[in-house]
Amino acid sequence: MMLATVAVAVLILNIPFGYWREGCRKFSPTWFVAVHAPIPFVVALRISSGLGWQLLTFPVVIAAYFTGQYLGGVARSR
Repeated sequence: MMLATVAVAVLILNIPFGYWREGCRKFSPTWFVAVHAPIPFVVALRISSGLGWQLLTFPVVIAAYFTGQYLGGVARSR
């Protein structure tokens, strides 16, 4: 898979978790789960896509991760 495809998948994966996170008290155990639960899925997606661990891919995937969390939080707050 291409980097852009993985980034879009990571973004879409994180929207529901961002929605959930927005409804939790900040830094509570459920908040930490909402933030960290998608990480194993992102790692599995990186491995299965053949993207690997190239340094260049990290900023893109991390930006997609936090953008998905942010968009989910915005959707919940509206």
